[in-house]
Amino acid sequence: MKHKFLTLAAAAMMLSPQLTSEMVAQESNPFLQPYTAQYEIPPFEEIKTEHFIPALKVGIEEQTKNLEAIVNNPEAPTFDNTIMPLENLSPILDRVVAVYYHYDNAMSSPEHAAIADEIVPMIMGASNEVMLNDALFQRIKSVYDNLGKMKLDAVQKRVVEKYYRRFAEQGAALSAEKKEELVKVNNELSKLFIQYNRNLLKATNDFFIVVYDEKDLAGLPASSIGTAAEEAKARNLDGLWVFTLHAPSRLPVLQYADNRGLREAMYKGYTNLATTGETSNIPVIEQIVALRAQKAAIMGFDNFAQMMTSRVMAGTPEAAEDLMMQVFTPATKRAAEEVKDMQAYVDARNGGFKIAPWDYYYYAEKVKKEKFNFDEADVRPYFELNNVVKGMFYVAERLFGIKFIEMPDAPKYMNEVTVYDVQDLKGNHVAVFMTDFFPRASKRQGAWMEQMQSAGLYADGMKRPIVYNVCNFTRPTADTPALLTMDEVETAFHEFGHALQGMLTQAKYKSLAGTNVDRDYVELCSQILEHWATEPEVLQQYAKHYQTGEVIPQDLIDKLNASGTFNQGFVSTELAGASILDLKWGRHDGKNVDVMGFEKKVADEIGMPDEITFRYRSPYFKHIFGDDGYASGYYTYIWAQVLEADAWELFMQKGIFDKKTAANFKKYIMESGDTEDPTVLFEKFRGHKPDAAALLRLRGFAE
Repeated sequence: MKHKFLTLAAAAMMLSPQLTSEMVAQESNPFLQPYTAQYEIPPFEEIKTEHFIPALKVGIEEQTKNLEAIVNNPEAPTFDNTIMPLENLSPILDRVVAVYYHYDNAMSSPEHAAIADEIVPMIMGASNEVMLNDALFQRIKSVYDNLGKMKLDAVQKRVVEKYYRRFAEQGAALSAEKKEELVKVNNELSKLFIQYNRNLLKATNDFFIVVYDEKDLAGLPASSIGTAAEEAKARNLDGLWVFTLHAPSRLPVLQYADNRGLREAMYKGYTNLATTGETSNIPVIEQIVALRAQKAAIMGFDNFAQMMTSRVMAGTPEAAEDLMMQVFTPATKRAAEEVKDMQAYVDARNGGFKIAPWDYYYYAEKVKKEKFNFDEADVRPYFELNNVVKGMFYVAERLFGIKFIEMPDAPKYMNEVTVYDVQDLKGNHVAVFMTDFFPRASKRQGAWMEQMQSAGLYADGMKRPIVYNVCNFTRPTADTPALLTMDEVETAFHEFGHALQGMLTQAKYKSLAGTNVDRDYVELCSQILEHWATEPEVLQQYAKHYQTGEVIPQDLIDKLNASGTFNQGFVSTELAGASILDLKWGRHDGKNVDVMGFEKKVADEIGMPDEITFRYRSPYFKHIFGDDGYASGYYTYIWAQVLEADAWELFMQKGIFDKKTAANFKKYIMESGDTEDPTVLFEKFRGHKPDAAALLRLRGFAE
């Protein structure tokens, strides 16, 4: 997730104002002082809730003064006097926003949540001050229109083009009247996003299942039972077991619990999340959809999806939806075969019922064990979190020549965070990397990568990035360390792939650095890294039994990989289905919005199997309704899977650690950022345009 405020690259010149009286009064505010920790890591221990709003006000004042200096410059607009000053328009504002949005997702205490209603409109207002400034846009347009006459290199021209496109996309070219309408819509949307996320977090934390009879725990892994017992104890329910909707608690119930009623209760609790009562997101979604349709009209588009896809590789919602159906159709065919196998398993044991959605995970696991003599619970003891992290670092060193050195004394926003100094093999600093792996009530669900500081050119020179991964993995218990599921292992490698793209970037300008690339391209680096997690050569490095230290046996590796394409019908159906639902929401006209009715209509139209629902239903589809980040863009996971599958085929042909292939991937994909068109960069690495059939081959759908 990327924050919304404009923070593009760094300034060759800095137009800082003189300290005002308000600045002087805030001398104790850590945001207003130089960061003195090594590599300018934010002083988290010093930052308090009351520091955000005063520092934000100073940052906005700094931005306003620097903005005035740009637009009032009497000289003709150039790259140096117009574009570059924008790259570092307000360092203070950048600092505050980076920490604020991180805390909002990972550390949302009641005190922090209380300032959201004030601080988010301020951030939106500051963004509008820049993006809708006509005098500024005219200067940018002048540089853009005269690119052919200016002595700029290809990368500088791309920076100019990106600024021009971004400002135009945000409404800079609109009339004054339409700009005013757009500001109102954006402000209303920002408030609705706050409400949506607040409802979702509360609804998630409010739901729990208490198990009173130990017999009802049959089938569950000991680690899941231990975690449930500790959760119960924390709620003063000693001797009982409590399960929540957080993934480390929810998924083992759906996958392993023999008690069908328990599975059903968990499934329905999750799929009805934030649909009723005071935490219902249905009225919030109705307003968001209507406002997005209004926003698209203001911007001159037929619908919101058309507006959003026009900015990325797909180009149109029709192109994105066409690719989704190319995956969805064979996926549902495979899913029907999977259901048939599961039903046969049930019938052979006189189950007397038809497979329901809450049976899918459970009976898929049973069929998998029968077909491959493999149970994922057998490999979990080999996936202790610290060893998994060592495996990730092993891959990064082998592929990209970097090492990770823990910084125990570095500032942290909580004690569960680990901070690393990332260095090349010669000892040169590459980046700071932070990890935050376990769930808590103040952290939203899911996993993500972001950065506190982008790489690029700043007023005082080049700086390297500060990058972090946040996840919600199974916690250790009193008896066992954190043992990850296979899904959690893949998630760890996935987010680490994002982090690597942020850390390895060599782009000179922040606007082009790291993950500042098209949304439907950014998932390439994350998704391809998942493949190394299950490669035998890599597993033998990190998959060690947490009790004996024994390296994972070859027969388990063989079973793990033999079952690699198992259940892909389900996985691809729920993902492609959610992607199509998102695109359909983006094409909604915003009138007479019936959230649950619309979902059913889409499911019926595309032929969603009865046994599978969308990966996320609308009331908890945070990707698309929690902000605009992936709105009409959730399809990008599958779009990028085409790139990932095609790129992985080359590694499979040449060798997973082939030096030339790894070097080219590092150069053209990891390091380049947005310095060139992503299709061109991919072709430079792969030698041809992306091959969509590669994804069907990877999923096992192709003959």
